Amino acid sequence: METISLHNTLPQVFSQRTDINSDIWKQDVIFEKNHLYLVEANSGTGKSSLCSYIFGYRHDYEGTILFDKNDVRDFSVSQWVKIRQTSLSLLWQELRLFPELSAMENIEIKNNLTRFQSMEQIRHWFDLLGIRDKYDAKIGRMSFGQQQRVAMIRSLCQPFDFIFVDEPISHLDDTNSRIMGDILMEEAKKQGAGVIVTSIGKHMDLSYDKTFKL
Repeated sequence: METISLHNTLPQVFSQRTDINSDIWKQDVIFEKNHLYLVEANSGTGKSSLCSYIFGYRHDYEGTILFDKNDVRDFSVSQWVKIRQTSLSLLWQELRLFPELSAMENIEIKNNLTRFQSMEQIRHWFDLLGIRDKYDAKIGRMSFGQQQRVAMIRSLCQPFDFIFVDEPISHLDDTNSRIMGDILMEEAKKQGAGVIVTSIGKHMDLSYDKTFKL
């Protein structure tokens, strides 16, 4: 996948509004591989909805979303499965980790399917992010900031053309935010991938190619 494009796209819940002032909704927008984007938003403007639309979890929108020249509404379940395994990764704002499993078990669920990252690499990321002692800790007993770091590692355990990270550092200090950003960009550069970061305030301090106001 080389591009993700939105054409006149708008959440259906906003269809009766006449005050939409957005760089994305009801616009023509293209995200390209090898580029870094920031999507800034206020609460309630559809930021997480945008992620769900592009990931194929929701379809309650007007307009079109294209992967290259293919309308995502036409994709079959099997096509979506392949896309999520090989082309598109997403770090959800709410993380979607399994609280009854350990940090490492949450990551292994994905990496055992993809066989994409070595255990050495995964443990190195744990060390860099200051959670080396949390390999076997239950996610439900970890702080949200620690969980965010685990979820970031998990999101990198697959090949991708694009990665979306939805408010990835909302509960992190500046040091861990910087380290997360460095890890994300190093892996994205290795894969030649596009990166889309969303935020309602605090965001990774990176050299964005373009910033959109949602």
